[in-house]
Amino acid sequence: MSKKNKVIAFLASTSLVTMTMVALPSAARAADPSCTDLVVITQCVGATTDGAGYVVQVPAKFTGTLFLFSHGYRYPVDIPAGIPLVGGYKVVSSPQPAPGGGAAQITEVATAMLGKGYAVAGSGFVTQGWNADSGLKTNVELIGILKKKFPKITKVVAWGESLGGFITQGLAEKYPTLIDAAAPLCMAAGSVEAELTMGGDALWGLKTFFDPTLVGGNYAAGAAGYAQAMGDIVKVLTIAGTLQAAIAANPTAPAWPATSKVPDSIKAIPSRSALVLVGVMSGIPTQSAHFDNSTGPGDPTATAYVSYASAISPALGTLENIAQAAILGVLATYDVELQAGGAIFDNTKTDYAARLGSDLYTYGSALSGLDAASGMLAYLSPLNPAAPRAVGNPTAMAKMRTLLTHTGKINVPTIAMGATADPITPAGNVQWLADRAAEQLTASRAAAKAAYLTSGSYTKPASNFMTIWQKTPAKYSKYTATGSPDTTPAGANGTGHCNTTTKQYLAIADLAYAAANTGQLVVGGKLLTTLRKAGGLSYDPGFKASLLKFYN
Repeated sequence: MSKKNKVIAFLASTSLVTMTMVALPSAARAADPSCTDLVVITQCVGATTDGAGYVVQVPAKFTGTLFLFSHGYRYPVDIPAGIPLVGGYKVVSSPQPAPGGGAAQITEVATAMLGKGYAVAGSGFVTQGWNADSGLKTNVELIGILKKKFPKITKVVAWGESLGGFITQGLAEKYPTLIDAAAPLCMAAGSVEAELTMGGDALWGLKTFFDPTLVGGNYAAGAAGYAQAMGDIVKVLTIAGTLQAAIAANPTAPAWPATSKVPDSIKAIPSRSALVLVGVMSGIPTQSAHFDNSTGPGDPTATAYVSYASAISPALGTLENIAQAAILGVLATYDVELQAGGAIFDNTKTDYAARLGSDLYTYGSALSGLDAASGMLAYLSPLNPAAPRAVGNPTAMAKMRTLLTHTGKINVPTIAMGATADPITPAGNVQWLADRAAEQLTASRAAAKAAYLTSGSYTKPASNFMTIWQKTPAKYSKYTATGSPDTTPAGANGTGHCNTTTKQYLAIADLAYAAANTGQLVVGGKLLTTLRKAGGLSYDPGFKASLLKFYN
């Protein structure tokens, strides 16, 4: 075994990351970190002045580059044990020094990075939920603490997942002198309002079509509002379970849930089509972990195969995605309403037909044709008293808009990674940032050309932004011998939320390390080789994802 591999084996055996995934004592002021020498690394824990616990791990053979990680959205409230899927969750504020889908992968990623000579650090943040403003302040203070403790830190890479990606971009925009490169992964971008609009649209659509007792926002104060939010999670899962059973029983014309109060003229349309409409008008992908929208069971040349792929698969994909999106929509809406002091979703002026745009034709089969789609859209009209719109509280909405937002300005080399079928932070988030970066580059090049006319000297500005995509395979759906969908395989690349392999994380880390230390993005053959070795990553400047529906 090589010396490097021995070091990596030692790091893995010490379970360093899982040691840090525990609650740390808060502090009224930022005391010096408490450090332990673990032979091949130094590990320190402490708390910033707001009481947020942090951890940092620095290898003995340190390259001088620190990776500061910001974790994603964590539910801000405990969830009763009896609720399916998410029940039993307890609010945690433990620090996380590296990305990953669980303690094992976090350990694996951090261990590999330490083996490369990178230091890793992260805060648990003092509050959970949508905490971009407080998280940003914590990170600013933490960078100062870590640089003081470890003077050999010469470069800082900020990176984070989901909400942590939002915090990362905020740090790069507001405090660019503190970091040398940024890598927002599966990020939320722009504003919290853009994110919550997707959840609000989805919840309102589920309420209007399938269960009018779903509250969907404007939750009551105190314990009553908490009970409403928890009840909404149960109702969302009940709707999803009922639709799943109906589609399994009759994929072509599945029945409507008994809780639905839509008229018979709408119930004459398959319930799966209403589900697809809700997903598409909200911006939730129809491709999911197990449904590719292009594969059906049986003979690929058969008409039934094609019909299933175009009409049934999008419904099943939407169903797999919308449960995740709606649960987060409930909790995030409840969370931000508490922060803002009232209802923050308003669709009184939303034109859902305009939101669909060309998707009306793209998903024509899944929507059961133009006549059926037009009928469902008419039912959603603001003129229909049976489908009352959600009315926001102007004061609360104004307060929500004071929360941290992005300008999209790229101040440091930035590598953003997005998945084309992420149901929580869809690819449109990264695309929004890519569009702002493109505008900035165009303006910089125009300014350079204008300067050339007076100075006679021209240097073409280089791009400081790059998008790496996790794209879905062309076909990946699997079916059993009886023709039923097989959802046992792991989710396909490019699907799910922050569904990233360890090799993919490390590829982004290596690219960010190079960018931080050279001031330039890695391009050309070295970039393509890095992505190829990681697998499932692509650099495609010509690819453009659809923006969030908020921007339509």
